Amino acid sequence: MKKIILGLTATIAAATLAAVPASAHRQWMLPSATVLSGDDVWVTVDAAISNDLFYFEHHPMRLDSVKAWAPDGSEAPIENQATGRYRSTFDVHLTQKGTWRIASLSDGLMGSYDLNGKTERLPRGTTTANLAERLPAGASNVRTAESNNRNEIFVTVGEPTTTLFKPTGKGIELVPVTHPNDLFAGEAATFQFLLDGKPAAGLPVTVIPGGIRYRDQLGQIDLTTGADGKVEITWPEPGMYWLNVTTPRAPREEGAAAPQRRASYVTTLEVLAP
Repeated sequence: MKKIILGLTATIAAATLAAVPASAHRQWMLPSATVLSGDDVWVTVDAAISNDLFYFEHHPMRLDSVKAWAPDGSEAPIENQATGRYRSTFDVHLTQKGTWRIASLSDGLMGSYDLNGKTERLPRGTTTANLAERLPAGASNVRTAESNNRNEIFVTVGEPTTTLFKPTGKGIELVPVTHPNDLFAGEAATFQFLLDGKPAAGLPVTVIPGGIRYRDQLGQIDLTTGADGKVEITWPEPGMYWLNVTTPRAPREEGAAAPQRRASYVTTLEVLAP
């Protein structure tokens, strides 16, 4: 009988999204603006992975999985894509009034197993659904790393709308009590986070203002979601903020009957002067 040990830990992509110390790498997307007006409106987005938030010094973020959705839910094209040495960049033509979503979504299942005294990798295309059939007879000590990662930003043309915040029921998702494009310094904002469609209680929330390179203190704000998945954030000053929510790492137990869930969420928020 195959002995399967399922432990969901972060993949490399998830690790870049997780709450990390100042010297570690963070993945982010930075829009040229989050609140706009007019009839022919574009937004340019920089995307990178770096130590100092919103500063290009490590390597670019891949754009393979980046998509944009208009306020009515239709998918919009990502235009003028370019990837350089330290950053990627692209444009989105905002042809509708309301709130747009631009996101990079990724799911992964990686892992290994022992067979005949050797450690083998799981084949490409393995999922939680087909894991058992992908394992050869005699496989033991199976280790998996599954992640669901969401990196998204919101941009509003004219009045904010909420049609794009309907949960999909997969991974960590933001359900705004306060709209993410209606944030002001000195005021409290409330967000609710769901995990697989249910209120995500007890998840660590990390908020870091941009401009790390130009100050001595990180300025990190550490919070925890309540029983209803909600968290309240009071913004100390105007600027761009990086927000990360992630499922905490749990110890892997020998012979565990069910995998542990691993998910991460990242967004960039613009806080305006009151």
